[in-house]
Amino acid sequence: MATPADNVPTRRRRKKGQGKGRAVDINALMQVRDLLGDAERRNDLLIEFLHLVQDKFGHLSSAHLVALAHDMKMSPAEVYEVATFYHHFDVVKDDAVAPPAITVRVCDSVSCELSGANELIAQLKSELGESVRIQPVPCIGRCAEAPAAVVGFNTVDKATAESVKSAVESGKLVPDNPHAHISFDQYKEKGGYKTAAKVFDGKPARADIIQLMKAGGLRGLGGAGFPVGMKWEIVSNQPGPRYMAVNIDEGEPGTFKDRFYIEQDPHRFFEGMLIAASVVDIEKIWVYTRDEYALGREILEQELAKLQADPPFELPEIELRRGAGAYICGEESAMIESIEGKRGIPRLRPPFVAQVGLFGQPTLEHNFETLYWVRDFVEKGHEWFTSEGRNDRVGLRSFSVSGRVKKPGVHFAPAGITMEDLIKEYCGGMLDGHKFYAYFPGGASGGILPASMGDIPLDFDTLQPHGCFIGSAAIVVLSDQDSAKQAALTSMRFFEHESCGQCTPCRVGTGKAAALMAKDTWNIEQLEDLAVVMEDASICGLGQAAPNPLRSVIKHFAHELKQEANS
Repeated sequence: MATPADNVPTRRRRKKGQGKGRAVDINALMQVRDLLGDAERRNDLLIEFLHLVQDKFGHLSSAHLVALAHDMKMSPAEVYEVATFYHHFDVVKDDAVAPPAITVRVCDSVSCELSGANELIAQLKSELGESVRIQPVPCIGRCAEAPAAVVGFNTVDKATAESVKSAVESGKLVPDNPHAHISFDQYKEKGGYKTAAKVFDGKPARADIIQLMKAGGLRGLGGAGFPVGMKWEIVSNQPGPRYMAVNIDEGEPGTFKDRFYIEQDPHRFFEGMLIAASVVDIEKIWVYTRDEYALGREILEQELAKLQADPPFELPEIELRRGAGAYICGEESAMIESIEGKRGIPRLRPPFVAQVGLFGQPTLEHNFETLYWVRDFVEKGHEWFTSEGRNDRVGLRSFSVSGRVKKPGVHFAPAGITMEDLIKEYCGGMLDGHKFYAYFPGGASGGILPASMGDIPLDFDTLQPHGCFIGSAAIVVLSDQDSAKQAALTSMRFFEHESCGQCTPCRVGTGKAAALMAKDTWNIEQLEDLAVVMEDASICGLGQAAPNPLRSVIKHFAHELKQEANS
């Protein structure tokens, strides 16, 4: 007669000495150890090691993840949660089919969508079949060359089905440098690093340089716009050791200025970085690079090695770190989590990064372009900067311009220039047959304004009264052939895709808003309720800024909604 115990599934006994969980595959372990070589098995290097495995095998198998966890003395769950957080890691579970050897990523953000990215994606899927994976992806920082695609790491600008197929057939998966950058030797021949050397020697004094930065009014150029001199002073007053984290993970749709400058003059950035490090007495620097910028990363690696081999003075320790496709890591605390080898989850504040940042130490966090201009401030004084500007604004700005203009690209123009003048004076006017209709002044999160408001000075603090902000000055120009409603929907889908999922208002709110915005008729009351919750209760700027495009449409483009409702 059966007893209740007979119906309980028996648990397989572990052999003596056998650990819990999945057994380690010896072949996978040997492969992992061969890839990692003599590298120190530090937890903060986990993402770097995941890149090594993925670059070698094209994906991350369960066997390799378990082997990596074993070799690093971490739990498989820790490794797995990091690998599955980042978009560029392809985790293949157990016997699941691995992705094809070649992946073609096609950007489908606003600028590329305007240039036919969705039609290109459909055509490539139809013509290339299953031997190549076609993957729609968020902005890849090539908005001026829309539509943009990447075959492996090889970029295809102004992509067509023919040019992408040609790139696939060539088998070339790494990028070329379309223009030679200024090398270490060339930079030194023009006086490079002499200013940083003087600062290192205390001439001028560190306190004087901080006052110079304050007087010049340079603000962070990654989006937040925090005054540079004030940030240096705050971190300088913290107990050491002090660290620095440099953010080159510019993922805001429409921005590409950092990539542009990296590929031209990397040592101008390095010198600005070293000046800041000397002033604030930084012990170690981490430079966090965007994974989409394969060429920029290669240039930085090569030129940093040359700098370290022939330093102009004693350098702090510098590490380059590679992101893995997560927009959220543009947020300073999420980037710090990623540098520490974790998921890029924004931290609750306070404490602030300047007080408790990398590995618990006070950290000076800066955007790439902010440091790019530091050398000029110290060499020339702030007058070269403060003498520029329009409409009662001061300084210069790097505008990343894309969309319906004849000359998209990075335009270095006076702060306070209007959108109308920027198009006319720097962008060669609108494309033939297109009339200026609307613009994003600060990327997907910066909101959308109509052409009738194209006379507003473009600078920090000038756009907030209109529900927008300049952020990283990522400008996307729409014409009368485009829809602000569709552009706002594309932006909200981007936020939904890039939400880290930590807080419910952002995780659920962006998805719910995108679904409502995809309908022919918008439920404006419900959308506004969602916007209020996301803005007030999200932990970081992603959820707080996500409502800006939808609110812009409701406020400035109501005629599009009325037409939809009456059709």
